[in-house]
Amino acid sequence: MELLGTALDGLRHLTPGNIVMMLVGGALIFLAIRKQYEPVLLLPIGLGAILANIPLTGIAEEGGVLGLFKRAGIDTELFPLLIFIGIGAMTDFGPLLERPVTILLGAAAQFGIFGTMLLALAFRFPLNQAASIGVIGSADGPTSIYVSSILAPELLAPIAVAAYSYMSLVPIIQPPIMRALTTKAERRIQMPYSTRTISKTTRILFPIAVTLVTGLIAPLATPLIGMLMFGNLLREAGVVERLSRAAQNELTNIVTIFLGITIGSTMAAGAFLKPTTLLILSMGLVAFALDTAAGLLFGKAMCYLSGRRINPLIGASGISAFPMSARVVQKVGQEADYSNFLLMHAMGSNTAGQIASVLAGGALLALVSRI
Repeated sequence: MELLGTALDGLRHLTPGNIVMMLVGGALIFLAIRKQYEPVLLLPIGLGAILANIPLTGIAEEGGVLGLFKRAGIDTELFPLLIFIGIGAMTDFGPLLERPVTILLGAAAQFGIFGTMLLALAFRFPLNQAASIGVIGSADGPTSIYVSSILAPELLAPIAVAAYSYMSLVPIIQPPIMRALTTKAERRIQMPYSTRTISKTTRILFPIAVTLVTGLIAPLATPLIGMLMFGNLLREAGVVERLSRAAQNELTNIVTIFLGITIGSTMAAGAFLKPTTLLILSMGLVAFALDTAAGLLFGKAMCYLSGRRINPLIGASGISAFPMSARVVQKVGQEADYSNFLLMHAMGSNTAGQIASVLAGGALLALVSRI
């Protein structure tokens, strides 16, 4: 009987909140497997949420294995920085260099960061927390973790979950906004591909120049942009293929596994099912919507000013959700005209959004640290 009582301890301590969060984790796994919405993110996050809500395991607590991952990789900002090396190694900045004007779309799509920060201030969050909530609008998980771990570590869990979950759900969030803010005629605009060739020297100098410029104008963003551009330099140098492949594959895959399951483990019912958390998740969704809308509206302005040579849809990929957002632009554009190929143009604004989101995060760190 004593053995049976011990075996049932988990059931006795199971709360309705635990059950809710397990169902949320199961839903994320369903979306990852059945709908294939960024499974490399949603699947480990979903499983981490289930593990964190099994009573009495201690797996997500300070002495548990997932608690160890959190201390070693999230609290120290190590995982975001390592992920950025891999992202940089996988990123081709060629489309951005071929059409430099797309950097404006990346900048415009950061409106959600500052708009959501103002919304959080209206809800009486202190400035450091409001800035951390706003950075969800960077649509960049590593940047969100990095900034919030410095400014508001107490909100790291909901901010990280919101950032990565909404990044994965970009194929659901963005298309309705894209269709609402553009006409079918605008979505059918075809953009010819550039015949301009970007020299190897330019590709090598670009990450070095971006690192130097960022370090001088936004020093607090240097760790993130430095790792991103280091990864890109590995790619473009052409003399360290083994390191470039390792950054793109082994490093990124291993850190993504640890990062995803660790983020999921922060979704314990006791810490997660609170009005504040639900409010942060809601504002995170608003941030993604504002980003998309701002990018589209700026894209429409560029479409008009260019004599309808720019498809406004590529403004939606100005967010940093790479490469998910660019794929969504391609899909929505082809819905209007099957012969329309916008992917490489969208990649230009998408990679611009990566740089702009890091700069915006650095600007927030500088702003809050001076007040």
